[in-house]
Amino acid sequence: MPGASEQTSQVKVLNLNWTAGEDGEDGRFEVMIVTADGEKRIVAPSPAAVTALLALARSDVILLWDPENRTLIAANVVGTWIAPTGLTRVELTTPGS
Repeated sequence: MPGASEQTSQVKVLNLNWTAGEDGEDGRFEVMIVTADGEKRIVAPSPAAVTALLALARSDVILLWDPENRTLIAANVVGTWIAPTGLTRVELTTPGS
């Protein structure tokens, strides 16, 4: 991926925790990103960023995480440029399946 570091890896798991703040406050979000290479990273985005992140995660894009640059890459937004590298969208599973 142009501009991405060599540590960039496909996102396999994306979990989100929300800790409530005081009444009327946004609280705190933490996102755990687990990549295909088995690495786990925790980031704490703003509520607005979480909204965008959830929309990306539910779309038909391939997500990659670049830990060196702390960058989430949404690949194949239009077209299938990344396909020649062999990456495909991670198959989502549900608990108990």
